[in-house]
Amino acid sequence: MSARKSAPFRADHVGSLLRPPALLTARAAHAEGRIGDDELRDAEDDAIRDAVAMQESVGLQAATDGEFRRSSWHMDFLYQLDGVSSSKDSSVEVAFRNASGNLTFASMSLVIDQRIGLSTTIFGDAFTTLASITTSAVPKLTIPSPSMLHYRLGGAPVHEGSPYSDPDQFWADLAAAYREEISRLYDLGVRYLQLDDTSLAYLNDPAQRESMAARGEDADHMHERYVDTINEALSGRPDDLRVTTHMCRGNYRSSWAAEGGYDHVAEKVFGGLAVDGFFCEYDDARSGDFSPLRYLPRGDQQVVLGLVTTKSGELEDPDTLKRRIDEASEVVPLEQLCLSPQCGFSSTVEGNTLSYEQEVAKLELIVSVAEDVWGS
Repeated sequence: MSARKSAPFRADHVGSLLRPPALLTARAAHAEGRIGDDELRDAEDDAIRDAVAMQESVGLQAATDGEFRRSSWHMDFLYQLDGVSSSKDSSVEVAFRNASGNLTFASMSLVIDQRIGLSTTIFGDAFTTLASITTSAVPKLTIPSPSMLHYRLGGAPVHEGSPYSDPDQFWADLAAAYREEISRLYDLGVRYLQLDDTSLAYLNDPAQRESMAARGEDADHMHERYVDTINEALSGRPDDLRVTTHMCRGNYRSSWAAEGGYDHVAEKVFGGLAVDGFFCEYDDARSGDFSPLRYLPRGDQQVVLGLVTTKSGELEDPDTLKRRIDEASEVVPLEQLCLSPQCGFSSTVEGNTLSYEQEVAKLELIVSVAEDVWGS
């Protein structure tokens, strides 16, 4: 078996990387007004060049910009959709937990104050810069999936004061805006696009469904609406545009927000989502077993096994990773499997609790194990 020539690749990664100290210093200086926009962009460009060089040097076939221009993996995108604004009067708090205890991530609430649309190509300039820097690797762009807008709204799109009186119109507008965004990104040269979607993983957690139901939503079937909307957004995409989705249970400062396997959403997601690959979180027991993958049709769709954790710096044993790949291959043929970290290393600007050297070692490990399992 040989290495894959199209995305997702046998050794891949989710996208975000630890922000280097020089970039964090520059961002702080910019926030305080001590440097301007151009100086911040120069600092970002320098950091991205180093990040791309690192990814290519360890042997990855795809490279991202580390999401270095963002504070958050999803909010920076969602705020740029027409009709979406932030509410300074309220915030959304997401409860996270880890082995040491609990913590909270808070951001300004999203408000839909007019119909959803797209005026500017979101992250277009970021991708153009990334594409100009990569040499041996395919430039990969990550954006939040359409369902993340609904999930982060914290309530139904139809309410008093909403521009929508019909929920179907909301979903139609959302899909149309994403379809336009994807078309524009393709015109800029994007050939590897990832739709990050924590909501599809969160909905496997009964506590998350209970919270959604309390807001008046059909929590038991919401994943079906999400999949249908994503498929509508992807309808008509060019054959050479490779699209994946990443489904984790939250990633903030080495903590998580949800638990449970993929069982609740598996049939609709793995059996019906029209993407080329599924990045799945499988780094510990809270992620469940591989049995939900049985719904994946036989063919070219890939499951990228997130067996390497980004939540700690401890390096996994390569033989253990190979045994887990063997276990997964009892459910999905080996030729439909790939390997990656379970999530990004820095979904928000704060990053997870590991060092740059540990981050690089984990990426090197993934490349090495993939070569042993699938060949170079």
